[in-house]
Amino acid sequence: MTEAVVVSQLGARMHYAVPRILHRAGLLEHFYTDICATKGWPRLLGHMPRRALNESLRRLAGRIPVGIPTERITCFSNAGLLHTMRRMRARTASEETEAMLATAQAFSTRVVRRGFGNAGGFYGIAGECLEQIRAARAAGLWTAVEQIIAPRTIVDRLILGEARRFPDWEGQGLQDRYAEAFAARERAEWAKADLIVCPSDFVRQAVAECGGPVDRCVLVPYGVDARFQLPERNRIGGPLRVLTIGAIGLRKGSPYVVEAARQLAGRAVFRMVGQCHLPDHVRSRLGQLVEITGPVPRAEIFDHYAWADVFLLPSICEGSATVTYEALAAGLPVITTPNTGSVVRDGVDGFVVPIRDPAAIVESLLFLHEHRGRLAEMSRQAKVRAGDFDLASYGRRLCQALAQLRPAIPAQAGASISAQALR
Repeated sequence: MTEAVVVSQLGARMHYAVPRILHRAGLLEHFYTDICATKGWPRLLGHMPRRALNESLRRLAGRIPVGIPTERITCFSNAGLLHTMRRMRARTASEETEAMLATAQAFSTRVVRRGFGNAGGFYGIAGECLEQIRAARAAGLWTAVEQIIAPRTIVDRLILGEARRFPDWEGQGLQDRYAEAFAARERAEWAKADLIVCPSDFVRQAVAECGGPVDRCVLVPYGVDARFQLPERNRIGGPLRVLTIGAIGLRKGSPYVVEAARQLAGRAVFRMVGQCHLPDHVRSRLGQLVEITGPVPRAEIFDHYAWADVFLLPSICEGSATVTYEALAAGLPVITTPNTGSVVRDGVDGFVVPIRDPAAIVESLLFLHEHRGRLAEMSRQAKVRAGDFDLASYGRRLCQALAQLRPAIPAQAGASISAQALR
């Protein structure tokens, strides 16, 4: 057994940052995932013209764990495809959670069958890895689970509160008969994990609120690469350009974006970039107040950051929204909430406002509209703040956290990780 780590995750979250960080630090034993474009039949997508691929296939073709040798990757592509089909067929919250639970259990069981090789540790994602954590502990490995968002109990409570405020926004039933099963799965993972990695203090406090072992929680904020750094803006006057990126819905606080747009008509223009599955009558009403672009390819997201003067994300519940890191790197002051789990400094590189408070959002936007000198200074401070949360810094923080589990893992193992290496 070595000090190397097995990493397991469904999807390409954070562009495979954790396995890439650990591989670069010489600490990756093996990486398990569902679908990536370097293994199995998804490799064929790389040989097809991008114009021949629809949006979903383009996203799939972009699932490339850059820098990780293919022999260190095992993909369960068919299981991933089955999960995608289940989620596409889901019409209610219960059906979606049922699909997630079935996929997590099937994926986790497959990983256990393949084994952990000579690894000394295991790193998984909350809700996805219960069977793996149990098997890893039985084999003598240390275990870490990343709580990428607030626990399910907290998420559901907050979203239910929003649904009561905005009943016409929710097209699907919110009653989820599988929610407690998912929450129980999270709690069982915490019980077996040596370390619970939390991307924000909001998540750590939420774990504590659910009775979780907060003494085993460690705070590891994320980071983004230098691609999001944009030239300084020289716009003078005109309506304030306000950008929001993310799925349009209750969890992201979208009703409060729309209310701010209504109150600031003529003084600010609003653009919302992301999936929108709202009922038609709600979407039509929104479209009269804000520009809704729908989802855009990753390569085009920079154009939207370049368009904006300020970034707004009044989320009700997140883990640590990476778009807020990206916006800071792009030089955008960020208006957000404590529940977004951002690294924004209130009054320095943005404003942190209470959840469900459109008046505070409007006040912050009006301040930036009327004080363009402060807007420019906050923009400069945003870039400074982003410098502390690039991918290299994220790598160092992660390796330092895991060093608590086994002293043989160098606390500075991530120090040699460059942003260029992780792009």
